[in-house]
Amino acid sequence: MMHKTLRRLAALALFPLAALANDGKPVEWVVGYAPGGGSDVVARMLADAMSKTMNQSFIVVNKPGAGANIAADYVAKTRSPENTVSTVDSAVLAANPFLYSKLTYSAEKDFALAGMIARFPLVLVVAPSVPVKNLQEFLAWSKSDPKGTSYGTPGAGSPHHLAVELFRAQTGLNLIHVPYRGAAPALADVAGGQVPFMFVDTSSGGPFISSGKVRAIGVASPQRLKSLTDVPTLAEQGLPGFEAYAWQALVVPSATKPATVEALNKALNVALNSDDVKARMQTLGIEPLPTTPSEATRYAKQERDRWGRVIRDANIKLD
Repeated sequence: MMHKTLRRLAALALFPLAALANDGKPVEWVVGYAPGGGSDVVARMLADAMSKTMNQSFIVVNKPGAGANIAADYVAKTRSPENTVSTVDSAVLAANPFLYSKLTYSAEKDFALAGMIARFPLVLVVAPSVPVKNLQEFLAWSKSDPKGTSYGTPGAGSPHHLAVELFRAQTGLNLIHVPYRGAAPALADVAGGQVPFMFVDTSSGGPFISSGKVRAIGVASPQRLKSLTDVPTLAEQGLPGFEAYAWQALVVPSATKPATVEALNKALNVALNSDDVKARMQTLGIEPLPTTPSEATRYAKQERDRWGRVIRDANIKLD
């Protein structure tokens, strides 16, 4: 999929990227998380790059809360579809439809995907006090405690939480969820030994891993990460096919004109393939994902089907 997209990008110079069909008005870029977080940083970086390519101004608007449902509802119901875009993550497009009994928006019907933005690899990390160095040692250590093993997450229903539920399903471990309000406090307690382990995204956990504050046991990607070449994948260590990411996409309201979606997709891919954006994403530990709108739509559906099964099997509900 990605190779086809890269070939298409080589021809972009032949197609000028006109401004959106919105009479030159600024475009709201809605982010469902607070200013200063990873989602906000990536959105502002891309909005800046795309504004130069499209000669179009973007204003980032933060609407945090309710697992990003507040922002999703705002975008779904906007009366200005040509003036609204949004960074959405795997929670909105793949998990929330199964985690919540009632949503005020439809992940499948109310949005059109302009393209994928990035994937955030997840890593299984343990507290330095936990006496294990690989997956098999971790499994044996965890099974030795009849009370079960606690784990931290940035919040119930987060990609990190769902990764552990997939991990539980494949290992049969007795695990006890300790949800936090964000990755930072969860990581702090893992580093301090209050909670034995968690799955953490590379953006949040990279500095903790490199400094030795937590120990990386395995990565949840199909291949080893360039930033952690000495850490084997979980699949390598006996969990075949284990794969879990946090990811983001750029969406617009479903009423947005196809020409607008195409213009946004081209500008987004130009930004994701620029040296500056790639360098900054590498620093953040995330993988840019240039795609076409149709490729992004297929990816979101595959993820929705996969995580829907995990959520139903684990009987997770957030309302």
